[in-house]
Amino acid sequence: MNIQLSEELISLFNDATAFKALATIDGESTPNVVTGRLFRISEEGNILYLEHLESSRTNHNLVGALWFERQVSIAVQGRRGENYQIKGRPVKVHITGTLFQKYYIESRAILGEVDLSGVWVIEPTEVIDESPLKRQAEEEQARPFFRHLDRFCKSDN
Repeated sequence: MNIQLSEELISLFNDATAFKALATIDGESTPNVVTGRLFRISEEGNILYLEHLESSRTNHNLVGALWFERQVSIAVQGRRGENYQIKGRPVKVHITGTLFQKYYIESRAILGEVDLSGVWVIEPTEVIDESPLKRQAEEEQARPFFRHLDRFCKSDN
């Protein structure tokens, strides 16, 4: 099920200083993670991943995810502690055409003499807010007895 990304999340993707990582798996469920500035958001709200190497492990895994309907995971972390995990599924790869050409020109302007293997379209299916304060509040609500003992024994002196 395709979901819409929030404006905050789109803003994080557009922030060049935000940390971004893509996790894929191969046919034996071996994970592969890549980081970088290779992510964009399409007009339709999908995540675009720009792959520069035809023979990369990530490209290989994305092809497998497309064929065998495997999910991928993208982590995005901002400077102010925003931290999200987006699960999604690759639905298409552009290897020619206007979208490909746009990002090929952009890639070369930013990175120099590089190739562009494809522009992967990833439909987001789930967004998980992994921000530490949000996760701690959820944990305390769901599992109040999982606190460290020193937090139960604190006095208000």
